[in-house]
Amino acid sequence: MVDRSSWLAALPPSAAANLAEVWIPVGLPGFSGTEKAARHARLDARYGADGWRLAHVVRGHLVSTAEAIREYEESYRAFLRDRRPLVAFIAEHCGNVYDESVANVFDADYDQPHTASNHYQDIAVRRVVAELADDPAWPEVSPTDPGDADLLDLGTGRTERVPRAYGFRGGALLQIREPDSPGFMLSPAVVPVHDPDLITTLPGRQEWYHLEGCGHLSVEAFWQMSKVVEVRYDRFVASGPVRDDPLGAGGAAG
Repeated sequence: MVDRSSWLAALPPSAAANLAEVWIPVGLPGFSGTEKAARHARLDARYGADGWRLAHVVRGHLVSTAEAIREYEESYRAFLRDRRPLVAFIAEHCGNVYDESVANVFDADYDQPHTASNHYQDIAVRRVVAELADDPAWPEVSPTDPGDADLLDLGTGRTERVPRAYGFRGGALLQIREPDSPGFMLSPAVVPVHDPDLITTLPGRQEWYHLEGCGHLSVEAFWQMSKVVEVRYDRFVASGPVRDDPLGAGGAAG
């Protein structure tokens, strides 16, 4: 007997082959933080590692994380280019920036399968300042030589031996995180999303970034609220009764 759990098996194999190439959004996972690995494992167990992925809804289209992160970085670019005194502070007084761990300074890419939690704001700041260091219209920022430096962490008072970021000629290490971190002025909750078409909201949902900075108008809100979990439809059907709770106990990665 065909029912809602077995209907696909009643069709020719070509039907399953067709649906293996169909991906649908099944939920909004929201912020994950240090739950990143656990949520990945949960979705791998449910759909297979090749049966789910993160995507974003950007201007009405489902796009890859790699495409969506360009909007995130562009928001930092617009924010910093509008604030020359802030750029001057970063270039003159800071040697590098990080998010939740000093080890963040060693990451140059947004794709971070090796990290306990994702960190994007520090990478965006480093990339924008590096661009400005090579722009003659920005004398506040100048090229710097590569190499390690002893930098004073303004939040902890410890001196850390870390790489000097390009365009950063100062002696401070700046953490960009919660409101009491020295670099809060660069928090993704403070930085507005650069295009109003990217503003999203979900009444009744409240995560940390809704309570800081510019709230639902921030680039963090865009990132978290536009994020969806996509699943191959054949795997979704095969998951059976758990389709009513497609993300399990909390969703996917941040």
